[in-house]
Amino acid sequence: MTKNILGLFVCILGLISCTGTKDKDESQLTARYELAKEGAWCWFADPRAIHYENRKGTINKTYIGYIDTHGNIKASQYDFKTGETQEVMVRSWFQPDDHDNPTFLVLPDERVMILYSRHTDEPCFYYRVSEKPGDIKDLGPEFKIPTQRNTTYPSPFILSDDPDHFYLCWRGISWHPTIAKLSLPDEEGKVEMVWGPNQIVQSTASRPYAKYASNGKDKIYMAYTTGHPDPTMPNYLYLNYIDIHSMELKDVTGEVISKVGEELHHVAATQEYKQHHANAVVDDTGLRDWLWQVAIDRNEKPVIAMVRINEDKSSHDYYYARWTGSGWQKTFLTNAGGHFHQSADIEKCYSAGMAVDDQNTNEVYCSVPVSGKYGTVYELVKYTMDEQGELSRTDTLTKDSELNNVRPYIVPNRKKSPLKLTWMYGNYYDWIVSKERPMGFSTAIYTDYKLKREVADLDAGLTHEEANPVKGIKNRRFYLPEPNEFSIFLDLELDTVASGGVLLSLANLTYGVDAETLKPYIQLGDQTYKSNNVLGNSDRWQEEPRSTNGAWYAPVKYTSVLLTVVYHNGELTTYVNGLVDQVVSLKDFKSPEFELGALAREMTLCKIYNRPLNYTEISLLAGE
Repeated sequence: MTKNILGLFVCILGLISCTGTKDKDESQLTARYELAKEGAWCWFADPRAIHYENRKGTINKTYIGYIDTHGNIKASQYDFKTGETQEVMVRSWFQPDDHDNPTFLVLPDERVMILYSRHTDEPCFYYRVSEKPGDIKDLGPEFKIPTQRNTTYPSPFILSDDPDHFYLCWRGISWHPTIAKLSLPDEEGKVEMVWGPNQIVQSTASRPYAKYASNGKDKIYMAYTTGHPDPTMPNYLYLNYIDIHSMELKDVTGEVISKVGEELHHVAATQEYKQHHANAVVDDTGLRDWLWQVAIDRNEKPVIAMVRINEDKSSHDYYYARWTGSGWQKTFLTNAGGHFHQSADIEKCYSAGMAVDDQNTNEVYCSVPVSGKYGTVYELVKYTMDEQGELSRTDTLTKDSELNNVRPYIVPNRKKSPLKLTWMYGNYYDWIVSKERPMGFSTAIYTDYKLKREVADLDAGLTHEEANPVKGIKNRRFYLPEPNEFSIFLDLELDTVASGGVLLSLANLTYGVDAETLKPYIQLGDQTYKSNNVLGNSDRWQEEPRSTNGAWYAPVKYTSVLLTVVYHNGELTTYVNGLVDQVVSLKDFKSPEFELGALAREMTLCKIYNRPLNYTEISLLAGE
C-alpha cells in the first residue's frame, strides 16, 4: 500500500511538472487594446506592419496598415518618442476587399513607401511616399507601377548588397509568383522598372500562393504551394530562394534550379518532382497544404508556419516546419478547427491564422478555437519550440473573448519595441463586400500594447462653440483667435445635389471639393494642393454581386462630413472624419476669420480653438 501511495505521489508530481512546462499562468494573458475600430487584412501581402527606429534616435515608430469595408485604405503610425498616434487615409474609394491591405517599405533616406493594389483587377500597383522621413502623416501624391496582367499582394524588399534598388514580389504573371527590380523613389516619389517583371515558377495548378522573406543582404526566400488548397489536392509546399547577384532560383542548399527571366522552373505535386528536387519540397502528405509565413532564423535557416487541411476541408492542423540543415522537420502544434468565419458556404480553407516571431523564430502565434464564456471563440495561443524543433511550451494569450481573434501578425524589425503583436478582432463574413454579404470583414485592429494617447481637454482653448443645427449658413463669418494658431472642427451636412464647390474660405485660402473628381483641394492664390482621396466611399459595392471583375463603381458621395482644420507651426492639416487627409506648408499664413461656402448646406456643430488639437482630441470629436 505504501508503494502504491508513493507511486501515485510520483505520478502527480510528474503531471504537475509537465503542466508547468506546457501552460503559462493565466495571469500572464496578453492585454488587448484597440488600434482601429474598422480594419482588416489578408495574409499574403507583407509587411502589413513594420517598426523603424534610426541610430540618431530621431525616429522610433510603428506603422500598421489595413483596409475597411468602405474601401478605405488606412495606416496608423505610433510615435514612441512623443506618444502621438496618427491615423491616415492613404486612399479612399478603393475596392473593399481585404486582399488590398497596404504594405510598407522604409527607404534609405527614411521616407516611408506604402504600396497597395486591387485584387486581380488591374495590371498595376499604387503607392505613395511620405514627404518627410519617418512620417506617414504627410504623404506625397499617388503613383502607379505598371505590371503585367493579374496583380495582387505586394511584398517589397531592400537588400544591402544592392542598396540602390528595391525588389518587389507579388502574385502576377499567369497568377504565379512574380518579381521585379525597381529604382528607389526619387525626390518626387517616382520609380522605374529596372528589370522584369518576370514569372518565377510555373505550377501545374492555376494559382500558387507564396510568402516571402529576405536575409536583408542578398537572398529573397519564397515558400509557396502548388495552388489554392480549395481545388488542389494534393497541394504540396515548396521553398526556394532567389540570389539577387545572379538572379538564379536555388533550393535551400544552394543548388541552382533555374535562371529567373530566362527559363521557367516547372513544379508539380508529384513524387517524381520530389525525386528531382528533394530539398525544395517542404511537405507532400497528399493533403491540402497552405502557408502563413516564412521567416529566417539567426543561422539563416528558413522556418515556415503552415497548415494541413483534410480532404473535406473540415479540419485544419497547424504545423511548424524548419530546415535542419539536412532535411525538413515538421512539428504538429494544434488542431485549428475548420474555417474560422461566419459564412459556411465559402472559403473552407481559411484558417484563423498563424504568425512567426521574426526575432524569436522558435515562437509561433496561432488563432485556435477555444470554449469559453461566450461559447467557442478563436483565441490567441503562443507555441514555443525547443532547439530540437519540438514543442516545449504552450501559452494562452487571450481568454473569454466575445468575438474572434484572428490573423495574428508580429511587427517585424521591432527590436525592443513593446508593441509586438497585432491582429483582427470581430466578425468576418467574406473577403469582399457585396450585396450577398454587405458586412464583409467587420473587424477591428487590436494590439498587445496600450498606446499612450495624448492628454485630451476639449474645453482648453475653446473660443467659440455652436451646437445647434444652423441653416442658411452661406457666407456667414466665424472669427479666429489670436495668436494665429487655431483648430476648427465642423460637423457639416453637404449639398448632395452639387457635385463640388467651396466648403470654407480663410482669407485668400479656399477649401473645397472638385466637381469632377470629388476630391478635396486647398487653393492659396494660384497654387492648388489636391487631395488623393475622394470625399466618398465604396459602399456602392453593397449593391453589386460578389466579384473581382475589374469594375470601378461610382463612389457614394458623403452627405455629411466631420472636418477638422489645424494650423500649427506653419502647416495646415485637414482631417476628414477623423483621419489625416492633407498636410500643406503655409508659412506665415494669417486669417482673422473664415466663412462657410455653398457646399455646406447645414452646420450641426462648430468648435474653434486657439491652439492645435492633438489626434486624440480630433478622434474624440469625430466620435471614435
